[in-house]
Amino acid sequence: MGGPPYDCMANPLGAVRLTFEKAIGSGTHPSAYDGKDWGALDLFRHFLFQESGLSQVPILNPKTMRWIQPYSLVRYRGMIQDMLGNEFYVGAFKDGNLWRTNKFMDVSQYPMGSAPDMCVWERRLLYCVPVPGQSSWTQPSCEMGPYRGMDWSSQNREKRRRMDEEAEPMDLLPDDDNTSCPITKKMRENGFPSLSPESRDSKTASSSSCMSTFQYVDKDNLPCLVKIYDSPESELKLNDVFEFIGVLTFDSELAVEKDDNDELSTSFFDDELVHLPSNKVPRLHCLIHRKLAVHDFLQGSPIMEPKPHLVKEIREALYRHLTAVLGNDGVAAHFMLLHLLSKVHARVDDVAVGKLSLNLTGLSKESVSVFGTRLYQAFKNLLPFTHYIPLTLEYLNTASLAPKKDYQANRLIPGVLQLPEGSHLMVDETQLESGSLSSNGIENTKLLKNLMEFQKYLFSLLLSSPPKYQLQKHRKLGDGTWLLLDHYLIPLGQKCRRW
Repeated sequence: MGGPPYDCMANPLGAVRLTFEKAIGSGTHPSAYDGKDWGALDLFRHFLFQESGLSQVPILNPKTMRWIQPYSLVRYRGMIQDMLGNEFYVGAFKDGNLWRTNKFMDVSQYPMGSAPDMCVWERRLLYCVPVPGQSSWTQPSCEMGPYRGMDWSSQNREKRRRMDEEAEPMDLLPDDDNTSCPITKKMRENGFPSLSPESRDSKTASSSSCMSTFQYVDKDNLPCLVKIYDSPESELKLNDVFEFIGVLTFDSELAVEKDDNDELSTSFFDDELVHLPSNKVPRLHCLIHRKLAVHDFLQGSPIMEPKPHLVKEIREALYRHLTAVLGNDGVAAHFMLLHLLSKVHARVDDVAVGKLSLNLTGLSKESVSVFGTRLYQAFKNLLPFTHYIPLTLEYLNTASLAPKKDYQANRLIPGVLQLPEGSHLMVDETQLESGSLSSNGIENTKLLKNLMEFQKYLFSLLLSSPPKYQLQKHRKLGDGTWLLLDHYLIPLGQKCRRW
């Protein structure tokens, strides 16, 4: 008995196409699948979670890009940094007597011409980045090669068919003319931009490996433009950390020089061309997504049952470690352990119930260079997300701590404190000297004070009700004079002062 006629890893689009043809063959009109699944997602869920296929799907990052193939199944782990609105696309169209689908694709695999029978659907665009402040021990190993079970021949057959047939690309793009609406949409003129001979050659060349396709990828940072289908908007929120599983694509259309007379010169299409080139920002058409918790970043460590003796042993080991880091100051180690375990469990008006911020004092400018580095390294070894801010007068006056909305570019300009929920923040005030604060410095100081007091801050999107953003933990180093006041003031022992 033969296997399935598709390979979910190497040829996910083949699985999508065949399940679509099966659904249409049962007599259902494609319009019934607007915002709905026709059985493709069930197939991938079975492969990923019941057949243990998830561990075989490579995680997309600068290292794995050396061998990952376009149009294959990949995973991307990252934080949602910006929401770019929605776009229309031709989800299904009639090719002669057959219905075809363009779902989970950037351009059509088949010539559409001016087919009158088509279904226009909608998808969301999310700009995602690697999780800020993610500790190295949470990073998955990348020293793996392509999955040996992949049927690359089936994918190559798909590519040859796409190259042999004259593909008329489809591109339906958001419109920024109506900036007052949170979801901006527009269908490009006639729905079918032309494909030049040069771009056809580029499309053919794009079937090579990602090492050549994405030749300008930052070796330390890989953002991703994720396209979301058929999911409620409430499921995905700004700054949430997700794992997206889907089809990696390279849309050569976005690399073609745009005509100077293009009426969409200020539209999202231009934004993609200039600011999000596909050889720097890969596209991932998401099949399945899941929100990640801290335990999802543990590498090969099963969650143990919290038996009393195990909890006691772990606590004692952590206490000894923190005591050594804090210069054998046992009292400070007790408070630090409570601080690391603290979490906002509830809010009563503006009171954050469960927070425990610390202010460690008694440090000199000379000792903090050694002590602060050692303490921050201890945080990185214990926590999945941690961030360090060296607070100086120049930093306060020049840094962009909170994200801001740029309505001309229709982008969210990230800030230093645009971090995932549960991030640990360490602020070093020992280098802070007297001087004048600019208006930006005053705003940054207010933001940090509110963050410590309420464990959240507001950032303006020029809306009547600015969104609230929450962090869970905060601690600070100081030499005895403080710009920012904390929940608990912990003077360290003499050993730390003489470090």
